[in-house]
Amino acid sequence: MKLKLFSQQLGEVLQKHHLKVVTAESCTGGWVATAITDIKGSSHWFERGFVTYSNEAKQEMLGVSSETLACLGAVSEATVKEMAKGALLHSRAGISVAVSGIAGPTGGSPGKPVGTVWFAWALKAGGEWTARECFSGDREAIRKKSVERALQGLLNILESPT
Repeated sequence: MKLKLFSQQLGEVLQKHHLKVVTAESCTGGWVATAITDIKGSSHWFERGFVTYSNEAKQEMLGVSSETLACLGAVSEATVKEMAKGALLHSRAGISVAVSGIAGPTGGSPGKPVGTVWFAWALKAGGEWTARECFSGDREAIRKKSVERALQGLLNILESPT
């Protein structure tokens, strides 16, 4: 229910600002785009989505640098910032959200445990924001919380006073 509510609110706010959104997703595998497009009329505010699960896809589709991936990894602030900027560059949207994380149950490390998820949001008109979360739960719970956080971040940016 939370996802539907966030998505409906997001659609209203995007229309109010005459903006479209683009998503760049890794660990959520397109779930943010799905949450948005589950809402009737979403073609008015959803421009496109990129599911870039592999590092190669991040590079080829979004322009994430090989140096960033080699030095900092796919789950890093620098990577999601490049994903968010690349999504804007390769779309006609005015705002983007990027997500990359470790949903588990394997793949974690002491520095990046399972549940670590990085987010970035960017406006074509200028401005970027990032956040790191450490979610608990199983794979589905981590991914669902990630989708909720991605949508909430978009709402926070668009509803903040200018």
